[in-house]
Amino acid sequence: MIRFITILAFTLVSASLSFGGTSLYVSKLGDNSDGSTWAKAYNTIQAALDAIPDNKGGHRVVIRPDTYMEAMLSPRFSGASGAYNELIGDLDGSLHSGTCGHVVIDSGDPQLGFKSYDWHGTIRSNTQGWSPEHTDPTFSAIIWDRWKLKNLYVTGGDAGLFWDLTNQIKPFTVVVEDCIGIGRAFGGGVASCLSRYDEPITFRRCHLWALDWWGDTAAAYVRIENKVMPVRPDIVFEDCSMASPQCALKAGNFGFDTSMRIKLVRCNLVALNFSQPQGTPIDGAIQSVEQGKLLHVDLEDTTVMGYKVFGVRVNKETAQDIAYTTSGKVQAYVQFQQEVPPGFDRLKKWPSEVFQSILPQSPEECTSSAASD
Repeated sequence: MIRFITILAFTLVSASLSFGGTSLYVSKLGDNSDGSTWAKAYNTIQAALDAIPDNKGGHRVVIRPDTYMEAMLSPRFSGASGAYNELIGDLDGSLHSGTCGHVVIDSGDPQLGFKSYDWHGTIRSNTQGWSPEHTDPTFSAIIWDRWKLKNLYVTGGDAGLFWDLTNQIKPFTVVVEDCIGIGRAFGGGVASCLSRYDEPITFRRCHLWALDWWGDTAAAYVRIENKVMPVRPDIVFEDCSMASPQCALKAGNFGFDTSMRIKLVRCNLVALNFSQPQGTPIDGAIQSVEQGKLLHVDLEDTTVMGYKVFGVRVNKETAQDIAYTTSGKVQAYVQFQQEVPPGFDRLKKWPSEVFQSILPQSPEECTSSAASD
């Protein structure tokens, strides 16, 4: 009996250690040894991601507030079902870094500034031969499968919090919470992947910005490779704000005929264009690139601002084929000559609170306990 209890206890402890995961720390004040404590913290995020010990999941990388000039990040291992890995900024000091504030991951050129260059961003991905300059081997962001990111401020590159699976079109899940994503082309999103309907790709309480007008840019960009329209959402945006000169939300890309379904809950979408029709109007604050029938959007308690709500970039006459549902209070503020789709309430006055929401708030000042840890 004693032997049985001893074996059982060992088994339970081993299971706890196996599934409890490892915590690794990142701080410029650490000694850059093994990342096991704040004192021994790695000095770069990539060093901690390289130190993830296995593919069992449940591991955590915690980052002290500071600015980290890093790009093309990739972990050593993915997470696991029921045990996501985490990349977390100590925004409020509750994780005992001794301070609080934004964890800024600046993926720009350390000497020259904003680096808007195809396939260069905070999350590593690459397609070899994309251009003569893209000579590095093709790399898929699928290595980030089942990771959760929280309290990060990402900027400086062509894409912010954006995952492209390139040549690995497989089921993929990532969860992004309380983050700011800024990029030339994309503030956030996914491409070249499939979804898990019981584990949808999710962005919560995020601010997403794209800074360009040209090409396939969008504050939130989605390209799921479904051959038919799914009955449940591939990706969910909850309590998010999205802003861009071209469009707030975009689905698909030039030459692609894949379908996707997107859910928006309590979101504010702002396309920074209210052109006259004879000027340079956008195709829509919410866009499908090739065909309207390739996009289905479920909107709940969501507001859209921009020249008009829906549109298609290529086959513009198919805009009426974009499928959508509305529930709760779904509103639109558009250029006065444009129609508002059925199910939307037309806003007649400038929605100042909605427009203000696209500006990320500064973190609150540290409490004395956080600052002294």
